[in-house]
Amino acid sequence: MGGRLMHWMDIVSAIAGQKHCNSTVVTASVDNISFKSPIRLGDVVTLRARVTRAFTSSIEIRIDVDAENIPEGKKLESNSAYFTFVAVDKDGRPIEVPEVVPETPEEVELYMGAMRRRQLRLILSGRMHPTEANELKSLFDIK
Repeated sequence: MGGRLMHWMDIVSAIAGQKHCNSTVVTASVDNISFKSPIRLGDVVTLRARVTRAFTSSIEIRIDVDAENIPEGKKLESNSAYFTFVAVDKDGRPIEVPEVVPETPEEVELYMGAMRRRQLRLILSGRMHPTEANELKSLFDIK
């Protein structure tokens, strides 16, 4: 039922994106979704989405999924992923999105990592040459 979960993740992250942008958002990409723990029949599934960073017309959203077996009192992280959405106007054209201002240390870490994740997405899609990825180059001390 991984496909059903991915569908839920897309819906929940789209809601977070629409709330942040106050506009319609469309899914642009989804990073790798790996399952850490299985979700068993009868588990209660909790999905949490938060906008980690805004770019010109796109936003990155992190979604975390937990599975809880209430009778046994066990809660496990099932998976997490990053979704990218583009805000669009009524004609489907990209529009500018509001800025994200990180406040907690965790939010700052997610915010800073978002640029590296974005550059990696752009490289993998062929829209950026690796030599242009300044944030990624800094990780490997490449000049």
